[in-house]
Amino acid sequence: MRKRSPSFSLSSYGSGWSANRRIAIVTCVVAVLLAIAGIVALLTGGGNSHQADEARPAPADSPSSTEAAPKPSSGSGSVPNPPQIAEPVAYAKAAARMLWSYDTRDTSRDQQLAGMRAWMTTEPKYADWASVSGQVPDPVLWSRMADQDQRATASVTEGHYPSAFKAALADDPSAITEAYIYVVTVNGKQTLSWKKGGGGDEERAVTLAVQCRPNHDCALAAIAPSITQ
Repeated sequence: MRKRSPSFSLSSYGSGWSANRRIAIVTCVVAVLLAIAGIVALLTGGGNSHQADEARPAPADSPSSTEAAPKPSSGSGSVPNPPQIAEPVAYAKAAARMLWSYDTRDTSRDQQLAGMRAWMTTEPKYADWASVSGQVPDPVLWSRMADQDQRATASVTEGHYPSAFKAALADDPSAITEAYIYVVTVNGKQTLSWKKGGGGDEERAVTLAVQCRPNHDCALAAIAPSITQ
């Protein structure tokens, strides 16, 4: 029987964010790709259906959705640099692994944010930084996590294009050439550890919007509303 983490997890997702803001990035793909209202409904269908309820923080611990972009000088601590990958699913899997991993023992909150920011697209029109920075707890909670030496590692089992996205793309293959943003769902596991041998693991799933323009490495655009299948 696995131990359950009493602490906040960076993979917690959806609390306190503007639904309109979350839709905005996917709409850059999905508004161009989707002329079908039913698929839009899928995209706005709420939080991650695969995420365990116990991993979600209480409302008082919810991070701000208006987190400012960190200063580059703050460094990135243990956050890995974005890989040079031009294939959307492979990049999304790497991004999910990054989002589910952290180490408060050697990485400050500002460093965590700076490291995550480096994965983002540099095109402001398509970058929803609030959805990504919203993964990081507020300074007080991060400090409490650091007091317990809390850290997390992650493994990815698979990534795929959701059926709604594939159907929209098949309906109008040329539409994606406006933004080159792909919707990818990634599944995996996060393992947490803290002082005195504490730890636990949780299944994870996240849907990402990834920008992969031709002849360029991919970049993260947003954490998108969940799409099943």
